[in-house]
Amino acid sequence: MIHIQKKTLQDLEFSTVLQQVSELCTTALGHEQTLKIEPLNNKEAVLNSLTLTNEFLASFYNDNRIPNHGFETIAKELKLLKIENTYLESHSLKKIVAISITANEIIKFLKKFDEYYPKLYAYASEIEVTKVVIEQIDSIMDRFGDVKDNASAFLSELRQEINKLKGKINHSFVSALNTYHQLDYLDDIRESVVDNKRVLAVKAMYRRKVKGAIMGGSKTGSIVYIEPETTLQHTRELNNLEYEEHEEVIRILKTLTNFIRPFLPLLKQYQEFLTELDVIFAKAQYARSLNAILPEINEDRDLLLRDAYHPLLYLSNQKKKVKTFPQSIELTPENRIIVISGPNAGGKSITLKTVGILQLMLQSGLLIPVHERSKVFLFDRIITDIGDNQSIENHLSTYSYRLKQMNYFLKKCNKNTLFLIDEFGTGSDPELGGALAETFLEEFYHREAYGIITTHYSNLKILANELPYMQNANMMFDEKTLEPIYKLALGQAGSSFTFEVAQKNGIPFGLINRAKKKIEKGKVRFDRTIAKLQKERSKLEKTEQSLKVNERKKLSEAEKLEETNVKIQRKLESYQELYDSNQKLIYLGQKLNDLSEKYFENKKKGVLMDELFKVVQVENSKRKKVSAKQKKVEKVKEKQVKQEVEKSVEVIREKKKAVKEKLASKPPTPKVALKIGDRVRMEDGRAVGSIDKIEKNKAIVNYGMFTTNVSIEQLELVEAKK
Repeated sequence: MIHIQKKTLQDLEFSTVLQQVSELCTTALGHEQTLKIEPLNNKEAVLNSLTLTNEFLASFYNDNRIPNHGFETIAKELKLLKIENTYLESHSLKKIVAISITANEIIKFLKKFDEYYPKLYAYASEIEVTKVVIEQIDSIMDRFGDVKDNASAFLSELRQEINKLKGKINHSFVSALNTYHQLDYLDDIRESVVDNKRVLAVKAMYRRKVKGAIMGGSKTGSIVYIEPETTLQHTRELNNLEYEEHEEVIRILKTLTNFIRPFLPLLKQYQEFLTELDVIFAKAQYARSLNAILPEINEDRDLLLRDAYHPLLYLSNQKKKVKTFPQSIELTPENRIIVISGPNAGGKSITLKTVGILQLMLQSGLLIPVHERSKVFLFDRIITDIGDNQSIENHLSTYSYRLKQMNYFLKKCNKNTLFLIDEFGTGSDPELGGALAETFLEEFYHREAYGIITTHYSNLKILANELPYMQNANMMFDEKTLEPIYKLALGQAGSSFTFEVAQKNGIPFGLINRAKKKIEKGKVRFDRTIAKLQKERSKLEKTEQSLKVNERKKLSEAEKLEETNVKIQRKLESYQELYDSNQKLIYLGQKLNDLSEKYFENKKKGVLMDELFKVVQVENSKRKKVSAKQKKVEKVKEKQVKQEVEKSVEVIREKKKAVKEKLASKPPTPKVALKIGDRVRMEDGRAVGSIDKIEKNKAIVNYGMFTTNVSIEQLELVEAKK
């Protein structure tokens, strides 16, 4: 049995699929068994189950349709057969005959058409076909469910005597009826029936003149019902005979039940066979409603779903007469993980759920609605994190719950796992949550698990682009109308259309344009710088390794390495301020994106403007009023910083030499002892932060958006703690 969390089955709405399948069953037992279906990971068992369903589906379209398999449950009868000295009533015997006939007919049919239904026949051929039980019951019971007169000689004799007595009773009653009618003792209705006996309807005033047993009277009291004395003796004798008849019938039924009792395992097998057949029938009916097929199941670990439909969405849209958009997705050993990005409401989550529910259906013996050229394989474990996971009952936030889920993922995830995560990394600070999500994703990747995630995080898109066995994908949108196309495009990440959606929803163009310039220029410039530094660091590491091997012979290369180190250090220091500025712009852009998304959901302009105004007020509270001249000076300084970073190594050497000469000519400035809480900045740096902690000539400096560990010698005091 495949190991699946209850939460995964809920996320993928597997129970709803089973409910829909169970409604197609024709028997109560089939309905119950369908609701208990669980996915399997044994390939032989899955293939067998799928083939049985596929063969039954084929019977709907050919001339050799499988006979009706409906039956009444014999669970109660099977229990009675286990208990000694019990006997089955006539209706129970009729059910046993019916279920035996149905099972025998289907087994014989499948044997006759074994070329059409080889798997169904192989399953049915294990069950014995016998008419002994049917013939024995038929020899005792008639078609009305009564024990036949010839079931025993004594019963035949008793019933003959009973019939004779009934004749005598009728004769004596008719005689009394005529006599008292002529005497005008009877009411106009003359006779009635009480306790299944014919009685005279005597006028109340003559009741003492009619001999017999009073059996009752009318509501008004005007009529008294009397059984004539002449029939009483015969009636008593009849009662005795009927009692003996009842006892003989019970004896015969006990004998018959004892004959059937050894066939208990076979009868149980009949019921299990027909129940399973009912489940297969329901699966086939469900497959027909979805136009589902049996795809190729391979050992190469290739999963290719072409034109795949979500079954619940397909059937729902079919009732509404709305078009359902299929998706195509592929996972292979060379492309194990797909990161789907793009705007909300574009179909990312439904694509994720489609892959999950189809895999669950397939491993539960259900055919799936995909193109006939699709390929699948089996997983040992399917794990998901989809939807709103905030737990009020356990007092867990969405992020806390997701961290618990990730912990479970880390314990269970391996190369035979399929993981599906919606909105990966959300619920925390965008940068921190994104970093943690990236780490988790790397871990899943190294464990060779297969998976699909949806995200808005750029770092996850970049990771998917960098790792060889991971791929980006996006849900396509019409960039002009911003309407979803509901089509998955593999190979590149998708834009969230943040500013476009904001503009479509009425956000002032001026605000959007300002934010766009900040984000685009700052973020692109920052990303380009970091990428350049990463490349240079990579080169540096290679050079350093080479120098260690040839340290004595290549002194000149060691000097170059030192110069390169100085260059990198200078660049990092120069970009410290640029990094601070960009982080602020990114934060503002993310804040605006969140407000745009909220407005997209609730369409409340008043709330939007209030939130925007708050953001502006907060940012303005941090600003200091400066003159136009000062602004101009700051711009010139910013331009100079950029030029300094782009200068050649020779220019940096000259600058370094000039600084050294200048410092040599001046007496050294005495260092101020720094304390926790002091506001400081790095030498030749502009970004100001506060000291959070000092330990072993190292200080942890908090710049607001991030913290860094710096040597105290590299810091200068800006403002002492008051």
